Amino acid sequence: MPATPSASDPDIPIRGSLRSRGAARVSGLTLRQISAVLPPERAWGLWTSRQIVARIMDAFGPSLAGTRVTPVDVRLADGRRVVGEWVRGSGVESSRERAIYFLHGSGFALCSPRTHRRLTAWLSRLTGLPVFCVDYRLAPKHRFPAAAIDVRAGWDWLSEDQGFDPAQVFIAGDSAGGHLAVDLLLQPDVAHPAGVALFSPLIDLTFGLSRSREELRRDPAIRAVDAAKLVGLYCAGTDLTDPRLTLDVAAGRTLPRTLIQAGGGEMLVADARRLAADVAAAGGDCTLEVWPDQVHVFQALPRLTPEAAPAMRRVAAFVADSWADSSMERAAG
Repeated sequence: MPATPSASDPDIPIRGSLRSRGAARVSGLTLRQISAVLPPERAWGLWTSRQIVARIMDAFGPSLAGTRVTPVDVRLADGRRVVGEWVRGSGVESSRERAIYFLHGSGFALCSPRTHRRLTAWLSRLTGLPVFCVDYRLAPKHRFPAAAIDVRAGWDWLSEDQGFDPAQVFIAGDSAGGHLAVDLLLQPDVAHPAGVALFSPLIDLTFGLSRSREELRRDPAIRAVDAAKLVGLYCAGTDLTDPRLTLDVAAGRTLPRTLIQAGGGEMLVADARRLAADVAAAGGDCTLEVWPDQVHVFQALPRLTPEAAPAMRRVAAFVADSWADSSMERAAG
């Protein structure tokens, strides 16, 4: 069953820190207002949005000291291209046994492995594992299903060309990367990983859940209507009822052991709750953590919000526990 935080949990406070609440208020007065006037359908508006997000991730992300990055650009035997980068945090060595596959977010249109490098390096350092972040094609130049195709190609490259046992790979992703991760895992011919960790996953591409959440509390970073315009660049020309866009998790495959973290101050907390309930309905083991007053993907912003560090420690512990459970299941089988 989905788990929710309680006052007895020492890592998840009842209320966000003064610093994180202050940052959310400042964001509401700045970033939210800026995103409302930047037209993503115009080249200059999209470029400006990309620059703003990149600078925020860089300014408020964790240190990159000691991080090693290895670019990847290869072709699979069937012609599919895999672009991305291996990220190894300080002290982390290469491995052919275990790895993390990371799917970055930001509306299928804004970010890249470069913008998320501080987050993937931190995840690598905390887990002691190399992280492969796929550089999937972005909208509006590349529309659905380009990103999903690239994510699948990256998974096939890891499991087939690189020789990783899928049960020895862990998948993590944020925002739209969460949607891509769930879509991948619902495919019947995809061997499941040891576990999944999703940060503020975007699931409802109609943003109906987000609009309902906005009636109770507005997101400090962006309005649902503006987020929908951004995602619309990827979905343009495709009916959102397509099963690769509207994911039927409750009636789909049982997903691997899953951790979902979301901020209590963001609109996508509604998506996180829905996804957790649907994973459980399908028979999966899902832990949901809602961190009070936190913004979207707060884990990437430890210089802005102190709660990022304990949240990431919990992710690292979840990764270790997932492998332990996977090993016991394989031994029993």
